Amino acid sequence: MADYEIELRPPSRLVQRRAIGWWATRTLMTVLAPVLVLGLLALLIAPARPWLLLSAAVVGVPGLVVTLVMPLWRYRVHRWEVTDDAVYTRSGWLKQTWRVAPLARIQTVDTDRGPVQQVFRLSTVTVTTASAAGPIRIDGLDHEFARTLVEQLVKRSPEATGDAT
Repeated sequence: MADYEIELRPPSRLVQRRAIGWWATRTLMTVLAPVLVLGLLALLIAPARPWLLLSAAVVGVPGLVVTLVMPLWRYRVHRWEVTDDAVYTRSGWLKQTWRVAPLARIQTVDTDRGPVQQVFRLSTVTVTTASAAGPIRIDGLDHEFARTLVEQLVKRSPEATGDAT
């Protein structure tokens, strides 16, 4: 048994507000691709035009609603925090996940920056442990801050005490 106790509690830190734009852009890109293809096909294939436009609307209207609502909701939900003992996260929007990774169990810490994240100057920090639940991801961090956070976690995790098995 560990010589410390870590309990699941709400993390206190918000992600960057720029994450709203990043999430909205990613969702819009996902929705726009099929809508544009269906719209182009509707222009080229006159007999199928009504069905293709209907299909574009069926994909586009809910996609637009998700693009407008989801990023704001995720911003309200997503939280993270690093204490002397653990990394805490809360993420999701329809399905919300709370995770805790004791510092003593951290195996690797990585940063990830996709092309759209780079536009918004954001990064994702991934904390990997031996947990069957998989790694903990902190999305929407300022790129420079994420780099500093990774350095701190890499330095602090070997110093952490407790059950690292």
